[in-house]
Amino acid sequence: MLSTGALRAHLLAARLAGPVATPREVSLQSYRLFAARDPRVMLGLDPERGWKEPDLLRLMADKCGVSDDPAHVSGPDVIDPERTLAGLDAFAVRLSYAAVRRAPVLFGTGHPHRLLGFYAELADAMSAAGCPVLTPAQGRCIDITARFGVRTYSLDYVRGVAMVRETGARAPGGDTGAHTHSPLPVRVALEAAAEGCGRLPELVVGDHGWVCGAGQLGIEAIGLADTDDPALFVGEAEGRVSVAVPLDDAVRSAYYRPLTRYVLNRACLSQ
Repeated sequence: MLSTGALRAHLLAARLAGPVATPREVSLQSYRLFAARDPRVMLGLDPERGWKEPDLLRLMADKCGVSDDPAHVSGPDVIDPERTLAGLDAFAVRLSYAAVRRAPVLFGTGHPHRLLGFYAELADAMSAAGCPVLTPAQGRCIDITARFGVRTYSLDYVRGVAMVRETGARAPGGDTGAHTHSPLPVRVALEAAAEGCGRLPELVVGDHGWVCGAGQLGIEAIGLADTDDPALFVGEAEGRVSVAVPLDDAVRSAYYRPLTRYVLNRACLSQ
């Protein structure tokens, strides 16, 4: 079993926490855009309160451990590994609770190149525990506004984890997909789930729009978020997201494997 100390060391060595690759400039820009309610960074969340830049900086300092000094405007951003560990512990508690109830679960990611393996192992464990892992709207086309206009993607599932891929890019079932912040995929999936078997997930696990989009619709959601993803932490602060785990969400996929083992052990889901 991976100890807390060993995982803390791994977080720092892999730059999942501590000084991370996300530039401070990028994080601050995201906070400015969020304060202006730019849909590119809202991830489907409609905040109840008016969050200004200083509010967001204080929140992210509290939730992630970034510097709360507005004069600190360059260099790598920083995530406190203790906050990451606490987030993973809370994440595991929600998974364990869902497993005990054999609740239906939906997994989805906007970072398939990096995080697919992390979620897939969790999906396997939840399925083995008796939880239905839902896969609604397989193959459904979704028009998502991108930087250079509207692009059409298809919703696909790999090992129980939803992602979007460019239409015709590869055969369904492959391990590649597109990076997206959009909440449209989870909305389409939830609509299909409601119309089909009538079984909605009791828990959504993922990142970006999958978490905020589900939380905004009143479904419990937990996920991972970087320092430039303030929406998940605002959602957590306002009670729409149950758990937001602060970490770098774009390191090598293999670096997330110890996190998977840690979460499964904490949730008593190790096989």
